[in-house]
Amino acid sequence: ANGYYNSRWAKCIWSSHDLSDMVYIDNYIFNKDVYIQFNSTVGEYVGYTELGVHNARNWNNNPGQLQGERAELERVCKTRGEIYQSAITDKS
Repeated sequence: ANGYYNSRWAKCIWSSHDLSDMVYIDNYIFNKDVYIQFNSTVGEYVGYTELGVHNARNWNNNPGQLQGERAELERVCKTRGEIYQSAITDKS
């Protein structure tokens, strides 16, 4: 299948048992290049292309959208992290 590819990859990254250093990253990708990213450490969108910078400016000015992205750290990452962490420690 030839053409254009648009995708969105969200991921949670952490390295400690208490999950205090957890980071939520939401990448918007076009043809394998990230053009805009939300990083919970930064707390807002960052654009990497002309379109990404334009979208980041608009999305960062939308309090509801920013609040939703910021909430994903607690809703998705920490909830799943606790489940994964308990599964890992139960096995040891």
